[in-house]
Amino acid sequence: MNSTQRPETTDELDVDKDWKKVVGVKEGLEQYYQIEQTTDLYSLNTGKVLAKIGINNKTDIKTKSPVSYIVIDRTMHLNEKGIQYLCNWLKKLIIVTSNKMHPAYKLKDMFNNLIVIYYKADIDFIDLFTILKHEHGVDSLTIQSGGTLNSIFIRSGLVDHLKIVVAPIIVGGKDTPTLIDGMSLLKEDELASLKALKLKKSKVLNDSYIMLEYDVIQETQIV
Repeated sequence: MNSTQRPETTDELDVDKDWKKVVGVKEGLEQYYQIEQTTDLYSLNTGKVLAKIGINNKTDIKTKSPVSYIVIDRTMHLNEKGIQYLCNWLKKLIIVTSNKMHPAYKLKDMFNNLIVIYYKADIDFIDLFTILKHEHGVDSLTIQSGGTLNSIFIRSGLVDHLKIVVAPIIVGGKDTPTLIDGMSLLKEDELASLKALKLKKSKVLNDSYIMLEYDVIQETQIV
Protein backbone atom coordinates (compact mmCIF):
# COMPACT_ATOMS: atom_id res chain seq x y z
CA MET A 1 0.00 0.00 0.00
CA ASN A 2 1.25 3.47 -0.86
CA SER A 3 2.32 5.45 2.21
CA THR A 4 -0.18 8.18 1.31
CA GLN A 5 -3.01 5.65 1.69
CA ARG A 6 -2.15 4.34 5.15
CA PRO A 7 -1.04 5.68 8.52
CA GLU A 8 2.67 6.37 8.85
CA THR A 9 4.21 3.61 10.96
CA THR A 10 7.31 3.24 13.09
CA ASP A 11 8.84 0.01 14.39
CA GLU A 12 9.55 1.01 17.98
CA LEU A 13 10.86 -2.34 19.18
CA ASP A 14 14.56 -3.18 19.07
CA VAL A 15 15.99 -6.28 20.77
CA ASP A 16 19.35 -4.63 21.48
CA LYS A 17 17.64 -1.77 23.32
CA ASP A 18 14.54 -3.40 24.77
CA TRP A 19 16.09 -6.52 26.30
CA LYS A 20 18.34 -4.29 28.39
CA LYS A 21 15.18 -3.24 30.21
CA VAL A 22 13.88 -6.75 30.98
CA VAL A 23 14.80 -8.10 34.43
CA GLY A 24 15.98 -11.69 34.11
CA VAL A 25 17.36 -11.07 30.62
CA LYS A 26 19.40 -7.87 30.84
CA GLU A 27 21.76 -9.36 33.41
CA GLY A 28 23.25 -11.83 30.92
CA LEU A 29 23.28 -9.75 27.75
CA GLU A 30 26.88 -8.60 28.04
CA GLN A 31 28.23 -12.16 27.76
CA TYR A 32 26.25 -12.57 24.53
CA TYR A 33 27.86 -9.46 23.06
CA GLN A 34 31.27 -10.80 24.08
CA ILE A 35 30.57 -14.10 22.31
CA GLU A 36 29.34 -12.17 19.27
CA GLN A 37 32.74 -10.49 18.99
CA THR A 38 34.61 -13.82 18.75
CA THR A 39 34.48 -14.15 14.97
CA ASP A 40 36.69 -15.61 12.28
CA LEU A 41 39.07 -13.19 10.56
CA TYR A 42 36.28 -12.70 8.02
CA SER A 43 32.80 -11.77 9.21
CA LEU A 44 29.70 -11.53 7.01
CA ASN A 45 27.01 -9.04 7.94
CA THR A 46 24.46 -6.79 6.26
CA GLY A 47 24.39 -3.07 5.63
CA LYS A 48 21.00 -2.95 7.31
CA VAL A 49 22.37 -4.31 10.60
CA LEU A 50 25.44 -2.09 10.51
CA ALA A 51 23.34 1.00 9.82
CA LYS A 52 21.02 0.00 12.66
CA ILE A 53 23.87 -0.07 15.17
CA GLY A 54 25.00 3.38 14.07
CA ILE A 55 28.03 2.76 11.85
CA ASN A 56 26.98 5.60 9.53
CA ASN A 57 27.31 8.09 12.38
CA LYS A 58 30.41 6.81 14.16
CA THR A 59 33.44 9.08 14.42
CA ASP A 60 35.58 7.37 17.06
CA ILE A 61 38.19 5.51 15.02
CA LYS A 62 39.06 2.30 16.80
CA THR A 63 42.42 0.56 16.85
CA LYS A 64 42.95 -1.11 13.48
CA SER A 65 41.21 -4.49 13.52
CA PRO A 66 42.66 -7.70 12.04
CA VAL A 67 39.11 -8.67 11.00
CA SER A 68 37.67 -8.12 7.52
CA TYR A 69 33.96 -7.61 6.81
CA ILE A 70 31.90 -8.91 3.92
CA VAL A 71 28.81 -6.69 3.86
CA ILE A 72 25.66 -7.54 1.90
CA ASP A 73 24.16 -4.17 1.02
CA ARG A 74 21.74 -4.36 -1.88
CA THR A 75 19.71 -1.25 -1.06
CA MET A 76 22.46 1.09 0.15
CA HIS A 77 21.96 1.13 3.91
CA LEU A 78 25.58 2.21 4.30
CA ASN A 79 26.49 5.77 3.37
CA GLU A 80 29.90 7.23 2.48
CA LYS A 81 30.66 8.16 6.07
CA GLY A 82 29.90 4.63 7.30
CA ILE A 83 32.03 3.06 4.57
CA GLN A 84 34.95 5.37 5.36
CA TYR A 85 34.69 4.46 9.04
CA LEU A 86 34.74 0.73 8.26
CA CYS A 87 37.69 1.09 5.88
CA ASN A 88 39.68 2.97 8.51
CA TRP A 89 38.83 0.40 11.17
CA LEU A 90 38.92 -2.97 9.37
CA LYS A 91 41.71 -4.82 7.60
CA LYS A 92 39.51 -5.18 4.52
CA LEU A 93 35.95 -4.24 3.57
CA ILE A 94 34.15 -6.19 0.84
CA ILE A 95 30.81 -4.69 -0.23
CA VAL A 96 28.44 -7.00 -2.10
CA THR A 97 25.67 -5.15 -3.90
CA SER A 98 23.30 -5.22 -6.87
CA ASN A 99 23.14 -1.43 -7.05
CA LYS A 100 25.51 0.42 -9.40
CA MET A 101 24.82 3.64 -7.48
CA HIS A 102 26.22 2.28 -4.23
CA PRO A 103 28.41 4.92 -2.50
CA ALA A 104 31.26 2.41 -2.20
CA TYR A 105 32.06 2.99 -5.87
CA LYS A 106 32.94 6.64 -5.15
CA LEU A 107 35.44 5.59 -2.48
CA LYS A 108 37.28 2.75 -4.24
CA ASP A 109 40.17 4.99 -5.31
CA MET A 110 40.46 6.43 -1.80
CA PHE A 111 40.88 3.12 0.06
CA ASN A 112 43.05 0.22 -1.11
CA ASN A 113 41.28 -2.11 1.33
CA LEU A 114 37.82 -1.54 -0.20
CA ILE A 115 36.48 -4.13 -2.66
CA VAL A 116 33.09 -4.04 -4.39
CA ILE A 117 31.51 -7.22 -5.77
CA TYR A 118 28.58 -6.44 -8.06
CA TYR A 119 25.67 -8.66 -9.12
CA LYS A 120 23.41 -7.43 -11.90
CA ALA A 121 20.29 -9.06 -10.44
CA ASP A 122 19.87 -11.14 -7.29
CA ILE A 123 23.05 -12.04 -5.46
CA ASP A 124 24.11 -15.62 -6.19
CA PHE A 125 25.47 -16.64 -2.81
CA ILE A 126 26.95 -19.94 -3.96
CA ASP A 127 28.88 -18.02 -6.61
CA LEU A 128 29.78 -15.32 -4.06
CA PHE A 129 31.24 -17.81 -1.59
CA THR A 130 33.27 -19.37 -4.41
CA ILE A 131 34.65 -15.94 -5.36
CA LEU A 132 35.45 -15.15 -1.73
CA LYS A 133 37.42 -18.37 -1.33
CA HIS A 134 39.32 -18.49 -4.62
CA GLU A 135 39.81 -14.79 -5.41
CA HIS A 136 40.04 -13.27 -1.94
CA GLY A 137 41.49 -16.08 0.18
CA VAL A 138 38.50 -16.45 2.52
CA ASP A 139 38.81 -19.98 3.90
CA SER A 140 36.36 -19.50 6.79
CA LEU A 141 33.96 -16.80 7.87
CA THR A 142 31.44 -16.06 10.58
CA ILE A 143 27.92 -15.20 9.42
CA GLN A 144 26.07 -12.66 11.55
CA SER A 145 23.06 -11.87 9.38
CA GLY A 146 19.31 -11.96 9.97
CA GLY A 147 16.81 -14.78 9.59
CA THR A 148 16.06 -14.27 5.89
CA LEU A 149 19.68 -14.51 4.77
CA ASN A 150 20.31 -17.30 7.28
CA SER A 151 17.65 -19.40 5.55
CA ILE A 152 19.29 -18.84 2.15
CA PHE A 153 22.73 -19.76 3.45
CA ILE A 154 21.60 -22.90 5.28
CA ARG A 155 19.32 -24.20 2.53
CA SER A 156 22.08 -23.59 -0.01
CA GLY A 157 24.50 -25.72 2.01
CA LEU A 158 26.76 -22.78 2.85
CA VAL A 159 26.75 -23.17 6.64
CA ASP A 160 28.93 -25.84 8.25
CA HIS A 161 28.60 -24.97 11.94
CA LEU A 162 26.04 -23.21 14.12
CA LYS A 163 26.63 -21.43 17.41
CA ILE A 164 23.36 -20.48 19.12
CA VAL A 165 22.95 -18.50 22.33
CA VAL A 166 19.55 -19.10 23.96
CA ALA A 167 18.33 -16.24 26.13
CA PRO A 168 15.93 -16.91 29.05
CA ILE A 169 12.91 -15.25 27.47
CA ILE A 170 9.85 -16.26 25.44
CA VAL A 171 8.94 -13.72 22.77
CA GLY A 172 6.44 -15.21 20.30
CA GLY A 173 4.50 -13.41 17.58
CA LYS A 174 3.92 -14.70 14.06
CA ASP A 175 5.74 -11.72 12.54
CA THR A 176 8.69 -11.80 14.95
CA PRO A 177 12.02 -12.49 13.18
CA THR A 178 13.56 -15.85 14.05
CA LEU A 179 16.88 -17.61 13.59
CA ILE A 180 15.69 -18.97 10.24
CA ASP A 181 13.04 -17.04 8.30
CA GLY A 182 12.58 -17.00 4.53
CA MET A 183 10.00 -18.88 2.51
CA SER A 184 8.00 -21.60 4.26
CA LEU A 185 8.32 -25.18 3.07
CA LEU A 186 4.95 -26.32 1.69
CA LYS A 187 5.55 -29.48 -0.35
CA GLU A 188 6.93 -32.89 0.50
CA ASP A 189 9.65 -32.61 -2.14
CA GLU A 190 10.96 -29.56 -0.28
CA LEU A 191 11.91 -31.65 2.76
CA ALA A 192 15.40 -31.96 1.29
CA SER A 193 15.86 -28.29 2.17
CA LEU A 194 15.75 -29.18 5.86
CA LYS A 195 19.10 -29.52 7.60
CA ALA A 196 19.61 -31.90 10.51
CA LEU A 197 22.13 -30.89 13.17
CA LYS A 198 24.67 -32.79 15.24
CA LEU A 199 25.25 -31.38 18.71
CA LYS A 200 28.95 -30.83 19.38
CA LYS A 201 28.88 -28.82 22.59
CA SER A 202 26.49 -27.32 25.09
CA LYS A 203 27.46 -24.84 27.76
CA VAL A 204 25.48 -23.28 30.58
CA LEU A 205 26.33 -19.58 30.72
CA ASN A 206 25.63 -17.08 33.46
CA ASP A 207 22.14 -15.81 34.29
CA SER A 208 20.28 -18.78 32.74
CA TYR A 209 21.72 -18.34 29.23
CA ILE A 210 22.77 -21.42 27.26
CA MET A 211 25.15 -21.78 24.30
CA LEU A 212 24.70 -24.63 21.83
CA GLU A 213 27.18 -25.57 19.11
CA TYR A 214 26.18 -27.81 16.20
CA ASP A 215 27.62 -29.21 13.00
CA VAL A 216 25.25 -28.97 10.05
CA ILE A 217 24.59 -32.28 8.29
CA GLN A 218 24.67 -31.20 4.65
CA GLU A 219 23.24 -34.34 3.03
CA THR A 220 19.60 -34.55 4.08
CA GLN A 221 18.20 -38.09 3.84
CA ILE A 222 14.45 -38.56 3.47
CA VAL A 223 13.15 -42.12 4.00
